[in-house]
Amino acid sequence: MSEIQNKVVIITGASSGLGEATAKRLAASGAKLMLAARREDRLKDLVGAIAKSGGTATYQVTDVADSAQVEALAKETLSTYGRIDVLINNAGLMPLSALDQVKVDEWERMIDINIKGVLYGIAAVLPIMRQQKSGHVINLSSVAGHKVFPGAAVYCATKYAVRAISEGLRLESNGEIRSTNISPGAVATELGNTITDKDAAAGINHLYEIAIDADAIARAIAYAIEQPSDVDVNEIIIRPTRQEL
Repeated sequence: MSEIQNKVVIITGASSGLGEATAKRLAASGAKLMLAARREDRLKDLVGAIAKSGGTATYQVTDVADSAQVEALAKETLSTYGRIDVLINNAGLMPLSALDQVKVDEWERMIDINIKGVLYGIAAVLPIMRQQKSGHVINLSSVAGHKVFPGAAVYCATKYAVRAISEGLRLESNGEIRSTNISPGAVATELGNTITDKDAAAGINHLYEIAIDADAIARAIAYAIEQPSDVDVNEIIIRPTRQEL
């Protein structure tokens, strides 16, 4: 039996991209899923597709920038399934722009979702996992959390923060909570759709000509989850073979 079988998994940002691909892969391996995102129509379609394939999934509309909504998500998961084994903090935004464009609203939204959203997720599930004396938090960072790029200073800062949070959780785990940080490179998702700066958008569009499929990241997430409980996969960086940066 796979280590994924019957594990209860929360996935944020599940309505598209990495979240959707991960939901489909984990459901096929027997996980019990709670899917979270803001777009209810897409969540309904995804839950329906998973059920049609014989999987188990439900959803809750959630804005991860709202701590109360994230807390409600954890409570609903516990009520539905009786436990929480894995949290996948996947929700994120990437509205790139040079600092001198002074897109303060976009900076604040990135901080709210990319950093606070991760922290709110951990805050909601950690007491439950402590009580269980087991759990696994998987955070989606980025290669931008390892290297700073022009036009991406704030985005990179948020993803460096995700790496720091992941490592802090590992150090404080007391042997109970597994912590995995996954840093994708160019992946075919909707992440670039939030870029309003024309120059930044052009640069990303060029880079993403070599983008890999979202299922490449889903496979890495599944690999981390399916390890025995005494094995903690802490860091994975995944790039297209042709990506240099």
